[in-house]
Amino acid sequence: MKLSIGIVGLPNVGKSTLFNALLKRQVANVANYPFCTIEPNIGVIEVPDERLPVLAKIVGTEKIIPAVVEFYDIAGLVKGASEGEGLGNKFLSHIREVAAIIHVVRLFEDNNIVHVSNYIDPVEDIKTITTELVLADLSTVTKQPDPRMNATKEERNTYQIIQEVKKGLDKGIPVRLMSLSPEEIQAISSLNLITAKPVLYVFNLSESQLEDFQNTNNKIKEVLSKLGEPPDFIALCARLENEILSLSENEQKEFLKHYRLDDIGLNRLIKQAYKLLGLISMLTAGVKEVRAWTIPSGIPAQEASGVIHTDFIKHFIKADLISYQKFVEYGGWAKAREQGQVQTVGKEYIIQEGEVVEFKIGV
Repeated sequence: MKLSIGIVGLPNVGKSTLFNALLKRQVANVANYPFCTIEPNIGVIEVPDERLPVLAKIVGTEKIIPAVVEFYDIAGLVKGASEGEGLGNKFLSHIREVAAIIHVVRLFEDNNIVHVSNYIDPVEDIKTITTELVLADLSTVTKQPDPRMNATKEERNTYQIIQEVKKGLDKGIPVRLMSLSPEEIQAISSLNLITAKPVLYVFNLSESQLEDFQNTNNKIKEVLSKLGEPPDFIALCARLENEILSLSENEQKEFLKHYRLDDIGLNRLIKQAYKLLGLISMLTAGVKEVRAWTIPSGIPAQEASGVIHTDFIKHFIKADLISYQKFVEYGGWAKAREQGQVQTVGKEYIIQEGEVVEFKIGV
């Protein structure tokens, strides 16, 4: 399963700087003027997973394939984007293709970096972006035709849901904040509405704000509270995230210790993204390779096997599995099986985070 995330925000909030930090290489054009990103920069990066080298050593393989995340650095949106202002709908179309959105919000003050509104106001900045995305979705639902005379009951029901969604959008409410049931969300999924996607706010700080993290953290929570948004956010200094990449491992640890951080921004971002999308990692470990597979939380073994190869679903027989901790404790499959630690499960078993799995497939 591909995990794709679009990075959005106003011009000059640090989107491309964050993108560069995430990719660990300078690929985006970072410049001090709006619209420097003309096409969305796309980068596929590895999901850090310290379990994989451990598994590789146990099974005796040098081939490690981590899970990946696809990031889209989308050009800065401005007020009126839904009507073509700035770079307009061209970039709204890129956002429709991703599974989740990272909304970068500027908190740092810097007179050398212009702000599109000439002043820093995170509440208004978020409102500006949200309004443009709501208007883009409103345009989509407004274009939906009335049901035909011979429309099915399901089609008429979907039409009614769309009308309710339209009422909410008219009030400026993003789809993700509407009280829709999973069935209702599924019914309108083909519309690929932007505001239905989960959002993770990334607040871009100055060094001094990072130093005074407790007060900064409280300020961010206050901002999200005013907007009625859940407190799903990460706070970091995108410029420092770039600088830390050039440091040695020991220097990075000292750096993180100085700012009282548990991990670099990339790792924290991936962890939050997984949580936001309800994803987990399923592990496989053999002499050919060790690999992490991204799957939705709560799916059964038979469906999970299809991530490796679609034919596995049809020919699924059973699965042998063991927790990562026990796999390490017993030193691999052979000893774990001898000690009765490997569990054999059927197609309905729900795969759990970090389980090492071996599927049995019929020819």
